[in-house]
Amino acid sequence: MKKLKNKDLISVADLSRDEILSLFCLSEKLKKKGKKLLKGKTLAMIFEKSSTRTRVSFETGMYQLGGQAIFLSRDDMQLGRGETIRDTAMVLSRYLDGIMIRAYTHSSVLELAQYSTIPVINGLTDQSHPCQALSDFFTILEHKKNLKGLKLGYIGDGNNVANSLLLASSILGSDICIASPQNYSVNKEVETKARDLAQKENSRIILTQDPCEAAKDADVLYTDVWISMGQENEKEERLKIFRDYQINEKIMKLAKKDVMIMHCLPAHRGEEITAGAMDGPHSAIFDQAENRLHVQKSILCHLMG
Repeated sequence: MKKLKNKDLISVADLSRDEILSLFCLSEKLKKKGKKLLKGKTLAMIFEKSSTRTRVSFETGMYQLGGQAIFLSRDDMQLGRGETIRDTAMVLSRYLDGIMIRAYTHSSVLELAQYSTIPVINGLTDQSHPCQALSDFFTILEHKKNLKGLKLGYIGDGNNVANSLLLASSILGSDICIASPQNYSVNKEVETKARDLAQKENSRIILTQDPCEAAKDADVLYTDVWISMGQENEKEERLKIFRDYQINEKIMKLAKKDVMIMHCLPAHRGEEITAGAMDGPHSAIFDQAENRLHVQKSILCHLMG
């Protein structure tokens, strides 16, 4: 197992195609048979935003690898009482072997990584969700056996998950079509980076406002909630804007017959996805949820092992 070229995982773009495939290779091995590869290691898990999957998968993953995870909410730390991120990073670096942080702003994670001498893993920010996207493409590879030339159709908000899927598809050689309402598309800087990466692997990127274009002949259909944590005050407006951006039985008919349905969860059934699509035979939603555990174990081993 080779160390990653960067000591941190802040964005999918931190990784090369070979590094991602190396992560997937170890993920597959760890899924089949557990190994105590991080015995005696300790991971801090900093949560500004609450989570089900991120906390449980990282905490369980460290336990299965023979290490220990420490949960820290903002209220548990002096960070919530005015201590700087820089000072926090420097102190935690003396105690721990790694830090996973789930934060509101991307800049907080960048600053933590800048001053930390131990690996920092981005568990989610407003701009990026690399662990999710990597787990998703591992799941696609499991089901489809190939990533090159495959079409992923994403329908919905051009949020942190969409940003990371865009980067991952560009690096891995998959095509991606993202359908979002006007003014709700992916981050422009991320788009520019993804288009540069896509040239190397001949990946196709299409950004559109038409969900039917994203669904047409798609191998994978993906969506996420219309209202993310912290956007509750926009709920009524977003429900109106996104009402036509739903994965349902009708839109699925435009995709390939063996289309794979994905959602990063939590889902709001009846909004961005119907119960029929979510629970039907094409759904791989709970496979991708499970694979967060195995891919993150691989990430932890590559960074902290």
